[in-house]
Amino acid sequence: MKRRTLLSLTTATALAATPLLAADPPEDADLADTQTFSYRMLDQFPTLDPALNEETAGFHAIRQLFEGLVTQDSSGNLRPGVATDWSSEDNTTWTFTLRDDATWSNGDPVTAEDFVWAWKRAADPATASPYAWYIELSSIENAADIVAGDADPDTLGVEAVDEQTLRVTLDQPLPYFPAMTSYATFMPVHQETVEEHGSDWTDPRNMVSNGAYTLDEVSLNEFWRASKNPEYWGAEDVVIEEVTGYVINDVNQALTRWESDEYDMLEPLPAGSFPRLKEQYPEAAHSVPRLCSYYYALNQREDAIPELKDPRVRKALSYAIDRDVIVEQLLQGGQSPAYFFTHEATADFQEPQVEYAEWSQQERDARAKELMDEAGVDSLNLKLIYNTSESHKQIATVVSQMWKQKLGVETTLENMEWSTYLDVRKAGNFDVARSAWCGDYNEASTFLQILTTENEQNDGRYSNTEVDELMAESRTSDNPQELYTQIEELLAEDMAIIPVYHYANTFLLDTAVKGFPMQNVENNWYVKDFYRVADE
Repeated sequence: MKRRTLLSLTTATALAATPLLAADPPEDADLADTQTFSYRMLDQFPTLDPALNEETAGFHAIRQLFEGLVTQDSSGNLRPGVATDWSSEDNTTWTFTLRDDATWSNGDPVTAEDFVWAWKRAADPATASPYAWYIELSSIENAADIVAGDADPDTLGVEAVDEQTLRVTLDQPLPYFPAMTSYATFMPVHQETVEEHGSDWTDPRNMVSNGAYTLDEVSLNEFWRASKNPEYWGAEDVVIEEVTGYVINDVNQALTRWESDEYDMLEPLPAGSFPRLKEQYPEAAHSVPRLCSYYYALNQREDAIPELKDPRVRKALSYAIDRDVIVEQLLQGGQSPAYFFTHEATADFQEPQVEYAEWSQQERDARAKELMDEAGVDSLNLKLIYNTSESHKQIATVVSQMWKQKLGVETTLENMEWSTYLDVRKAGNFDVARSAWCGDYNEASTFLQILTTENEQNDGRYSNTEVDELMAESRTSDNPQELYTQIEELLAEDMAIIPVYHYANTFLLDTAVKGFPMQNVENNWYVKDFYRVADE
């Protein structure tokens, strides 16, 4: 089923159709005396700076501490954040009206100039944001030149008309621009705090934020904690008083601790455990669509091994992976086999006709062997890296066995903690890298853009000029979906990456916690929307 957000909006004015309130417990709800929410994190987030964030763990925390122009409701539809409404006559010039009661945690007003400064900072090469490309992708005027170092950040097409009015000028029409501003890169930061403390501004002793919660403590590789922000404009509707995230690398230990009531939400579940846990905890175990795709990046850089530069070898490696075994026997949580990159639940996405997806696994295996013979490869040794996780380990082990048994490929598996893994992957010190991409907004370009030649997230350095040209064309097309389909077919022909599966979000949530957004396929949850009921 396709889920739609305001991404399809092309009308002149976008006004909120959803309530401005945060948590909204029924009048007869028996609220718990203690209002807390806690959850498990697989890895320590590398940063809480919105401009420097590039991964999911950090974004989950940043979403609680900071608020952008817009947020999302339980179904992923846009709703007011700092902006009360937004409008455009031509999808090129956008005007956002900011609420006059938005304040920073130190009591300063949140103004349009805060967004102007934060966005220029994110685009500025001096900031070295790994998501500067996202500013460019948004089509803000002059962003591409600024990110490339060819223009001054002050020329970015964003202007504070007055304290409560932000005007954004794009290089081309982009009807889903407001949706893009819900991501961390577009959140405001407090200029005086950043300038006074430099890289230490995100320390709990220094941070000034504008979200529903303020940062209390970060214990590296152990936990982070935040408490309700009394200066938040919607504070009177925020029920949860304290948020804690616990870093627990071992998912089996994480499950044991959840069963001991140490925290409220475990995400994701141990591979293969969902059927059992659903039977054991029918009200607490959930599987919902999630806008993420799991894949293996293949190193195609200049210094990569020559075999991986041959599309026949890349195809052989992909064809030899039995995705049904991975999703039905290992994961068992509602995931689906992936033969293309974009998640199948993406709004308005038209699935491509990918030939090998229609074959039986026996046919894929046979063709894989033929391709290796055609490429003249009779011996191949690969290094496959992944970040520490039992699920990633299990998948990598099974994949390496499939490659060995079917193609004679030897694979060395290397796991590493999250920040090290990100550094190694970005430096290209791998042959194959466990990867995943979660949509920053609900539209196919959020996936396909990262496989363009110059994209910072294209760690394998795949490059196809036709893909680049089609992606550029899609940004001004009246019907980009047809172009996205063509791009997916090119990616499959090149085997730019190896798609493995499309995510479902499997998790355990304490039944006392209410308000979780089960229908938000981007898995963007805001603790300000939660509340806890008394145990029955």
